Order: sequence, then structure tokens, then C-alpha cells
Amino acid sequence: QLQLVESGGGLVQPGGSLTLACAPSGFTLDAYAIAWFRQAPGEDREGVSCISSTGEYTNYIGSAEGRFSISRDNAKNTVYLQMNSLRHEDTGVYYCAAVKDFVGYYCGKYGPYEYTHWGQGTQVTVSS
Repeated sequence: QLQLVESGGGLVQPGGSLTLACAPSGFTLDAYAIAWFRQAPGEDREGVSCISSTGEYTNYIGSAEGRFSISRDNAKNTVYLQMNSLRHEDTGVYYCAAVKDFVGYYCGKYGPYEYTHWGQGTQVTVSS
């Protein structure tokens, strides 16, 4: 079964940092654009960041600009989300998702319903 596995979540104080990782099970990520989504309690799932299959393009939600950084290491078959200066409002379950893209299009073109593979999520809690 093809799936994604997230790791790296946890409890952190405001202003702290976490690095999330997303690794596939059963396939390689090099032909996939990858996105991170999050869902806070009682809220809809929202896209946080994405990276194209080649790594050439990245995109961030406005509140993550300058604080979060997405990267990929295709040799390690892993995508990372470095999160700095965390705020209470960053709390939620973070999911990674993949959509096949052999060309390397700008990842912002993909809507959430176009992502075909999803992980189970990792909890991020920002609290003092």
C-alpha cells in the first residue's frame, strides 16, 4: 500500500522550532510534488507549504512566510518542513500529501483534492 508517514511533531513553546519529516512507504518521492497541510481543532484543513517535484518551486501560506522552510532530499526520499518562531495558532495536525508530477510544475497550481497520497498526520502543539 502506498502511503506517507509524517514524523517530528510534538509540544513546543511559543517561539520554538520543530522540523517535520515526510517519507513514503512503497514508492519514491522524486516524481511527486509534496505539500504540507494542517488542521486545527474545529477548523478546515489548510495548505501550509508545498514543493515541486524538482525542488525548483516552493509556496507558503502567508502566515508561514519567513518562518517555515520546506525542502526535499530525494536521495533520502524525504521532505522536510522546518518551522521556526512557532505561534499558538500553528497548533494542529500536520499532514503531508503527494501528487504525481513528472514535469516539475509550480506546486501552487495543485488544489488539495488533487493530492492522491496522504499521511496519517503528526500533532504539533504550541503552548507555554
